[in-house]
Amino acid sequence: MSVSSSELVGLTGDSAQALSGPGLYAYSERIDSWTVRATKPVSYEVRVADGLFDLTRTDLLEPAGAPGQRTRRFVVLDANVDLLHGSRIRAYFDYHDVEYHLCVVPANETVKDFDTTARVVRELDAFGIDRRREPVIVIGGGVLMDIVGLASSLYRRGTPFIRVPTTLIGLVDAGVGAKTGVNFNGHKNRLGTYFPADLTLLDRSFLSTIDRRHIGNGLAEILKIALIKDVRLFRLLEEHGPLLLDEKFQGECEQGEDVAREVVRRAIHGMLEELQPNLWETTLERCVDYGHTFSPTVEMRALPELLHGEAVCIDMALTTVIAHRRGLVDTVDRDRVLAVMRSLELPVWDELLNQPELLTAALLDTVRHRDGLQRLPLPHGIGEAVFVNDLTERELLDAVAELGDLAQGLAQGLAQDLAQDREGGRV
Repeated sequence: MSVSSSELVGLTGDSAQALSGPGLYAYSERIDSWTVRATKPVSYEVRVADGLFDLTRTDLLEPAGAPGQRTRRFVVLDANVDLLHGSRIRAYFDYHDVEYHLCVVPANETVKDFDTTARVVRELDAFGIDRRREPVIVIGGGVLMDIVGLASSLYRRGTPFIRVPTTLIGLVDAGVGAKTGVNFNGHKNRLGTYFPADLTLLDRSFLSTIDRRHIGNGLAEILKIALIKDVRLFRLLEEHGPLLLDEKFQGECEQGEDVAREVVRRAIHGMLEELQPNLWETTLERCVDYGHTFSPTVEMRALPELLHGEAVCIDMALTTVIAHRRGLVDTVDRDRVLAVMRSLELPVWDELLNQPELLTAALLDTVRHRDGLQRLPLPHGIGEAVFVNDLTERELLDAVAELGDLAQGLAQGLAQDLAQDREGGRV
């Protein structure tokens, strides 16, 4: 069994007292400073749980209530998920005789704020929970999981919670890490904590009811992992991306099922492989920050026009061009990357990129966030990344101009393809 370890060192003005045992020191009237060193193991589980609300499954009933008492659950549910799946979610808890309260929240980036968090906390406080036996459950997308994660981290200084992501971006990104957060003062995720859910339950069946655009939104974060560390994943997207969009990861054909499973698992494994040794971001050179240098500012300025993954994809397109101009990515691979973005129906351009002051402000804010250095991840070929700290404003603006030309060419190519499809009777 893992246990926490700690050490207490008593100091005088110029020397440490001799320790008399682990975590102990010899008392002295001269002690006027103490240094506390403590470690606590972090353990959480991400579990595939297809058919989560089948009546035979009991994942959401762990741990059980106190002996002789009903199991109780406080459940925060996205309003759209409630419309589509609310009846079977209620039927599940009723079948298992669970005393529960559903806090239904309309969740999107425009209400990802502390007011929504406070509303969740007020309802949680009214319901009342045993913070050891009655974990909070959140069922929804990345926005709602971030909100409820923050609320759980604050309520009674830390209340366990369980995540059930219902979007693709939730399954492969927001649902597997340790960060919580809400937008504040015009900035994305300016308030937040590190507080992983005890358990994340992954049920791909929820993806069948989300729209095609939100599948693409999640595919952007999968593409991020592919570009920085997994060439096999990139090739799967390159070959089967449109099929994943069409089938919404439901595996309607045998090949689609195999591809969907592998893509989801590679994306999650790649993300966790990067997060586990650096969960609290003590090391600021993070490959998973790829696509997240300019996108937070662009996304917040564009609200509600751009989804998170779409803003990330625009950032990745821009930084791919920067990498190409530096000789880190050859022309063939640059064009492959942009072609995959197009095949996943993701944007590579937004008119906000024509505002130099916006991009320079975004880079400056990122430098503050990354402790005084750019620490800008750039792709090195496909499947690897490097970090740079010397991006200049001139280099950035030249890359923007080149991306604008490339995006125009892609748009013209798409228009020609559509015209050919119409002529052939395919649309």
